[in-house]
Amino acid sequence: METTSDIVKTPAKELPACPVETTLTLISDKWKVLILRDLLPGTKRFGELKKSIGNVTQKVLTAQLRQMEESGLVMRTVYPEVPPRVEYTLTDLGYSLKPILDAMWNWGEEYKEKTQAAAN
Repeated sequence: METTSDIVKTPAKELPACPVETTLTLISDKWKVLILRDLLPGTKRFGELKKSIGNVTQKVLTAQLRQMEESGLVMRTVYPEVPPRVEYTLTDLGYSLKPILDAMWNWGEEYKEKTQAAAN
């Protein structure tokens, strides 16, 4: 079982004092939230992530995954095969963001319902 100290590479002194700002620092990018969403059900390969996320470039997706790996949210596993197989999985820390994503989902649903009802 991994522990927070085993996976987090960002020193606490570099993080903002405000917990909300800390969370935003870690997942503020649109792509990071979509990566989290798509990894919640389980492990995915790079190509599967790129396809499920949609309109993201390979360069941007790679950079986002690296940042998430450095912050301890995602674990990257490389298999010594030809061609190499790379898989991404949420860490326990990454999976702990599920209630936040669930709340965002619910809020988005309610927002759509209310704005659609107001438009009719």
